[in-house]
Amino acid sequence: MSELSAEDEVELQLLLKQLLRSVSDKISAAPSTECAEELLLHLEETDRNFHSYEFVRFLRQYVENSMGSVVDEDFKKLTRAEGQPAVGAGHDTIIHAVTRRTRDSVEYQQMMQSLKITMNVVVESLMNKFEEEQLRKEEMHRKMEPSQSNSRFTDNCSDSDSSFNQSYAFIRQEQLQVLAEKLDSSKPKEVRCEALHALCCAPPSDVLSCESWCVLRKNLCAALTEPDLSESVMQFFAKSFSSSPLNVTREIYTSLAKSVEISFQTHKLSFPSDVAAVDINSPEISRLLKQVRLLNDFQKEVTNFWIRHPEKYMEEIIESTFSLLSFHPERGSTETGKMLEPVHLLALLDIKATWFIKWMHGYYSRTSVLRLLERKYKSLVVGALQQCLLYSDSCEECTGETTDPQSEEQHDPGSLQRSFYSRKELEYSLFIHSLCILGKLLIYSDGRKLFPIRIQKHKDPVSLTDLIVILINITYRHPRSLHNAASHTDFMSPSCLVMEVLWALCERTECAAECLHQTPVIQTLLAPVIALLTGQQAELKSPAATLTLIADVLARIANTDGGLTLFLYENNLIVHNQRTSAAHVVAQFTLKLLEKSLPSLSESDVTPAFCGAFIFVCRQIYITCEGLQVLGTYGLHRALAAAWKKTSLLAERIPTAEDVQNRLVWEETLLDSLLNFAATPKGLLLLQQTGAINQCIRYMFSRFTKKLQVSRCEKFGYGVMVTQVAATAPGVAALQSSGFVQALVLELWSALECGGDDEDVRALRPRPTPIDHIDRICHKSFLSLVNLLSSQSVWELVGRQSLANKSEYTLRETPSSIPDLIDRLIAVNSDVKIHSLFLYEQSHTFGLRLLSVLCCCLDSFLLLESQYNICLMLLQSQRENVSNQDTTEGENILTPGPCFYAFLHLPATF
Repeated sequence: MSELSAEDEVELQLLLKQLLRSVSDKISAAPSTECAEELLLHLEETDRNFHSYEFVRFLRQYVENSMGSVVDEDFKKLTRAEGQPAVGAGHDTIIHAVTRRTRDSVEYQQMMQSLKITMNVVVESLMNKFEEEQLRKEEMHRKMEPSQSNSRFTDNCSDSDSSFNQSYAFIRQEQLQVLAEKLDSSKPKEVRCEALHALCCAPPSDVLSCESWCVLRKNLCAALTEPDLSESVMQFFAKSFSSSPLNVTREIYTSLAKSVEISFQTHKLSFPSDVAAVDINSPEISRLLKQVRLLNDFQKEVTNFWIRHPEKYMEEIIESTFSLLSFHPERGSTETGKMLEPVHLLALLDIKATWFIKWMHGYYSRTSVLRLLERKYKSLVVGALQQCLLYSDSCEECTGETTDPQSEEQHDPGSLQRSFYSRKELEYSLFIHSLCILGKLLIYSDGRKLFPIRIQKHKDPVSLTDLIVILINITYRHPRSLHNAASHTDFMSPSCLVMEVLWALCERTECAAECLHQTPVIQTLLAPVIALLTGQQAELKSPAATLTLIADVLARIANTDGGLTLFLYENNLIVHNQRTSAAHVVAQFTLKLLEKSLPSLSESDVTPAFCGAFIFVCRQIYITCEGLQVLGTYGLHRALAAAWKKTSLLAERIPTAEDVQNRLVWEETLLDSLLNFAATPKGLLLLQQTGAINQCIRYMFSRFTKKLQVSRCEKFGYGVMVTQVAATAPGVAALQSSGFVQALVLELWSALECGGDDEDVRALRPRPTPIDHIDRICHKSFLSLVNLLSSQSVWELVGRQSLANKSEYTLRETPSSIPDLIDRLIAVNSDVKIHSLFLYEQSHTFGLRLLSVLCCCLDSFLLLESQYNICLMLLQSQRENVSNQDTTEGENILTPGPCFYAFLHLPATF
């Protein structure tokens, strides 16, 4: 049955032709031959009508006739041998075994061989017929070609253009070869323009897959250098980028990049002098700028899809880009001797190196980028570092001048489009571009391995630490943009860009350890602070703005374990001829700021934001036990409390609304800093001694109700701080007086009895019955109460307060204190209390679970037992839960009470 007859061959030919016609739309939409082949291979997965095609039905019937008996025989043999039924636990195993044996059988091999031979004959016959049809069409086309060409060259209206374009919807290899010949540089310009016009109308996939592509690419790159033809070539390249797969666009990209490199090598554009400028509207610059723009747009988009293609395609794109950017023209005979390079134009178009940031984002591309930089294109990193050094040197040269080297880089982005860029503007844009590249490299370990780097005219190689010191020094000279701190160009100022790099390093432990937790870095950061402490003038253009930025970096460093250790125990700083640590320097400087006893700073410089920044650095130190021990001798808590009291007394003297707002911000800063002393037990004692604990707790409660985090360094709430505060009697009293306890009880009652914030949902469907002891929506409230009541200070909340035990409870009556909560949820000893609860079982279970936590502290258990007789109450509730109270042999009804009583009995007997 495996042999196919001549009639079967004819039928197969018809059915195959019918199948191809059915999927012709999908095949024609495929961008390349490979994609069309892939589509046919996976047709069963993508076409819902696959099994309805007559060709598929014929093949299925042929396989069934050829192999049906063999499969049935093997299936029966295996089921009898295994002793298993046809349907059962081993059915899948038998199927796999039958399939394997069938594919290894002689009958299957014969069937496949016969089918291959027949299909080869069928396909060859179809191809022959197709070629015959094409030859007939070409003969007819040649007969009609003279009249069509005459009309095309004599008629210039749009309808002839459209017909010409449509005639190239599908282009043949012969036509592409003719176009390649017409694009040769020796041909007349009119012929080349016509060929380019035809090429733009052809599918890019056909063009790049043709045999003449090598010649076409050479001629297209040559046409890019000619002003009259460049636009058409760019249109073809742009169309290819937007409509072709990566295996096609990589050819376009590499060709365009190579053409740009050749253009720079040929024209040798001179870099502008101090008085001259680059005109981007000049023909040469404009053409190159458009080409680099197209390259940059592709660089930023290619990351979205190159992971779906082989790695070699991505590496070709990366290497082509690096080759272009590492190109340095030979020095010309200009006055400066410096030439314009491709990286200058790329920096103008993408000043913050978005393309490089995207390439470094994914691991797939990042590994290739770093590998190529290390092995072949390290000169790119050297050039970026060289640019940062040059900018730093230019800052030092302008230190004593009244003009700012950054002044020419600042311009109004809302003004008319600019045409001229000066030398300093080009250098500044390249500096920003280089800084963003270096900042991204420092984040990853393989990027940091590129250092140290040897630079020309530098005796020693530049290490990671040296680079960070250079960047900090740049910040010292340009803390803000030229105009003011709120300028629209501030985000492009050197200080902001350097801060972004330093912040990114602080967020990663390994980066911070290698780059920031170094003695030279800390010495550079604190050099202006030490100068001010010793009565000297800090060499800063804007001391307050600069030191505020530096304090931000210091706080982020102190927030890590390694940075805190460096601050506390490394005596690597010299103040008044004595070696000391960074923590002592920061604490001394903060006290001087609070006391306003720094003669080198004017009163206008000592702003609340400036003082608050250094207080925040101290805060990162004293919120730890070891840090508080080091800073304990400075009395920071007393200084902060005195400043807060002074600010509060000045409240009535403030004349304007702006001053009122500034005072409120400064007062909140001081209260927040005092509050964070409560992070440690000793710090809480110091906070109590200041007498400001009640105001601090009220401030914490206001932030708690707004669901704000503790600070920008601590991404959590106030749970830990509440636990510390609640461990002492004054702390619990302050929580009670601030309304914190009442708000906590109301939040619990709302979640437990009222269902929380899902009222709209419960109106549509009933609330599900919880299967845990505590419902999920009550977990947060439960933990908050545990933090509050987990120490002997619970006496301040329940001591000498009796339970209400009312004769009537309304449904809208809510508890407002801890005794009320015990009365409603734990001491449920009457029918009135039971009926007052919407969810008696869940609420009572919650109360008993809370009671079990309270009783873990023996002091709390003895307090509850002496005041409320908790054990006796639970025993009484157990006696009432007997099925038949008139007999002595009754069965207890299982309730939550006995389960928790067994736990509560342990501390009672102890």
